[in-house]
Amino acid sequence: MGPPLLFRHPASLEHETGAHPEGSGRIEAIEAELGARDWLGWESREAPAVDLDVLRRVHPDSHVEAVRAMSARGGGAFDADTVASAGSYVAALHAVGGASAMAEALLGGQAGAGFCALRPPGHHAEPAQAMGFCLFNNVAVAARHALDSLGARRVFILDWDVHHGNGTNDIFHASDEVLFASVHQSPLYPGTGPLSDAGKGAGEGYTINLPVPPGSGEETWLALVEHVVAPAARAFAPDLVLISAGFDAHRADPLATCRLETGSFGELARHARAIAGVANAPVGAVLEGGYDVDALAASVTATLGGLAEGGAPRSVDPDATTGRAMAAVGRYWALA
Repeated sequence: MGPPLLFRHPASLEHETGAHPEGSGRIEAIEAELGARDWLGWESREAPAVDLDVLRRVHPDSHVEAVRAMSARGGGAFDADTVASAGSYVAALHAVGGASAMAEALLGGQAGAGFCALRPPGHHAEPAQAMGFCLFNNVAVAARHALDSLGARRVFILDWDVHHGNGTNDIFHASDEVLFASVHQSPLYPGTGPLSDAGKGAGEGYTINLPVPPGSGEETWLALVEHVVAPAARAFAPDLVLISAGFDAHRADPLATCRLETGSFGELARHARAIAGVANAPVGAVLEGGYDVDALAASVTATLGGLAEGGAPRSVDPDATTGRAMAAVGRYWALA
């Protein structure tokens, strides 16, 4: 098995957003930091454009065409938060294509870990709606591709972006093929993801929403992952672990008020790597939020270290937030 894989593409810089917080400077900062560290030994690969048939398994043709047409007109706004430029459609095709190619490489045994340093992000995108800075749902398309075409039977998605991944939540809400777990600040945009939302139909219990109050720090986030997410994911026994890796829970981020440190993301990554190790599954992450570029670059570096090196993450005791979550999620999964 080869070294861990880092997927990149220059089109990520062509999704122009002006003064918007989700700008190309995010990728520039990440690449400068990793380049100065010799890419941490990760193998760099160019992200391909997604096969449109793969994309349409999550997004209807009408939505794909809406994004293409918006870019062809030179850009515009899907809503007050979500903008596009002439280069946005191509950038989005490579962002979702990189996530899908990462799933192919990981499930093909080429590497044990991967990371997609690509934009625009994706976890807010609904099947037929761009929103929350997101055009296509990169992680959801990768998961669907893994299940439909790559031999995976079960995919676990851990979303540690500070904002709830409403798009991913809704896409797999009624499915027992995907276990979706999100730790996110509440109240905060988009206002979804209460603890009571556990999925529906065949998917009841396969959605784990773990809202945390503003100001929550590493102790709460790590306790939720250790005592709620990890035991459920181990019982689920995924064939692939995917991470919606947002870094806007960092204490320096301007769009939220959680208090994670740079090293916190390394600990979260070690948790994900440990879950994957128990299941003998590979693990891959896609970039979501993170809007203080210095904190973002440092936190991505910590995440890549945690994914590549593994090791036991720091153990913490459950707090009150974790206790409430254990009571709710324990209806579906043995958490002891």
